[in-house]
Amino acid sequence: MTMIQQDGSPDFAATADPRSGGRRLERGTVNALVVFGLSIALVVASRMISPALGSWSQVLTILTLASFLVVLSFGQGLVILVGGLDLSVPALITLGGVLTTTWAGADAGVLTVPILALVLGVCALVGLVNGIGVVLLKVPPFIMTMATSITVASVALGFTSGTPRGASPAVLLDLMKTSWAGVPVVVFFLVAFAIAGWIVQSHTVFGRQLFAVGTSREAARIAGVPVGRVEMLPYVISAACAGFVGMMLVGYANGATLRMGDSYMLPSIAAVVIGGSSILGGSGSFVGTVGGAILLTTLGTVIAAIGLDQGWRTIIEGSIIILALLALREGFASRIRLRAKRH
Repeated sequence: MTMIQQDGSPDFAATADPRSGGRRLERGTVNALVVFGLSIALVVASRMISPALGSWSQVLTILTLASFLVVLSFGQGLVILVGGLDLSVPALITLGGVLTTTWAGADAGVLTVPILALVLGVCALVGLVNGIGVVLLKVPPFIMTMATSITVASVALGFTSGTPRGASPAVLLDLMKTSWAGVPVVVFFLVAFAIAGWIVQSHTVFGRQLFAVGTSREAARIAGVPVGRVEMLPYVISAACAGFVGMMLVGYANGATLRMGDSYMLPSIAAVVIGGSSILGGSGSFVGTVGGAILLTTLGTVIAAIGLDQGWRTIIEGSIIILALLALREGFASRIRLRAKRH
């Protein structure tokens, strides 16, 4: 029986099997702690490669670089939570960056914030198209978001004639380049965003509805959840997050390129899966996703310090996704222990 909370929303946690609720909570917490522990261990171990690695300044650099992936993975994680997948994020990162430098630029003045809001609105509108295609037209998420990605990338190419112009507005330079008390401002932003994302995903009615839809659409519909709207909104949020990452990259590099988002699609999925979310939807923790993003960023930094090319990073990220998917399968760990006992 579905319980009703004091705020009038269905209590899906109470609907779940009481024997598994505590175990799931503990498992999510353990996943997050393990991922953060691996990140710390990797930072410490990296000092064996080079004394410059593992220093406080290097940690701040890792957190700065991880901020892009954390913001992007929040939106991707919500889409995955409802059983979807957003492959349009690279093109939307590029769109956000290109529109920012073209419309806002360095001379927008008092109009900078409204123009940036307009850019996010355009990106969110593209996400709405994704949501309509997936929810109303029943196009598979993989196909819908890939088609959107190709279309948006083509529009960006035509809009810029192959060469994005303009520089970063001052507000984005301040976010990405300035420091306060010796700590980059973007690190404070990262902490605030992580806390806000955790609250939204785990402690709001909307977050509970996402878990319910990802677990069972039919059960959620019977419980009174507006399934279509709840399933559509994550695509809008994911697109807005991708557009904002494009803005952050503009502030970091003081410019935009047509390939600026290409390297973020696989990591955005990997961070979510490594953090303990099920690729099939219905379970996940944004705290774990933050840990996954930091772990991948740390790994990329170490790989770059060793001198390996980008291809090795992609191979490692793909391998991590496969291992995480295996580890998250129900009964996988139990079967491993059983076989170990037999041998």
